[in-house]
Amino acid sequence: MNKQVAKQIEVQIMGQSYLLSCPPGGESSLLDAVERVDTAMCRIRDAGKVKARDRIAVLASLNLAFELSQKEAQSLVVPSFATSEPSTLAEPSATAALEADDPQAQARVDDLVRRLDQALGSDGQLI
Repeated sequence: MNKQVAKQIEVQIMGQSYLLSCPPGGESSLLDAVERVDTAMCRIRDAGKVKARDRIAVLASLNLAFELSQKEAQSLVVPSFATSEPSTLAEPSATAALEADDPQAQARVDDLVRRLDQALGSDGQLI
């Protein structure tokens, strides 16, 4: 039996190095995921309202999970081609709803930060 060995890849997320295991042939997918996480975290950091790396990571993961759930929900809805017009099939991107210039999205982020602060308590640690 020929067992393939996972490859180690060093990546940078928000300026910090991480050594990740990757199955053979999965490098491209892993690097794409790293890019998405890095972009999401840097966007939150650059907005200036959250400073702690762990809180930035939680918010970024919530944003990415929300985006994924929106895409999954959209893929479950199968439009009827006989009754739907093309213009009704196009829906705004979940990412667009999460942009900082969207007041509702910003209010949701502010609420999440407030709830994180309450959950983390005074020491700022998740555990």
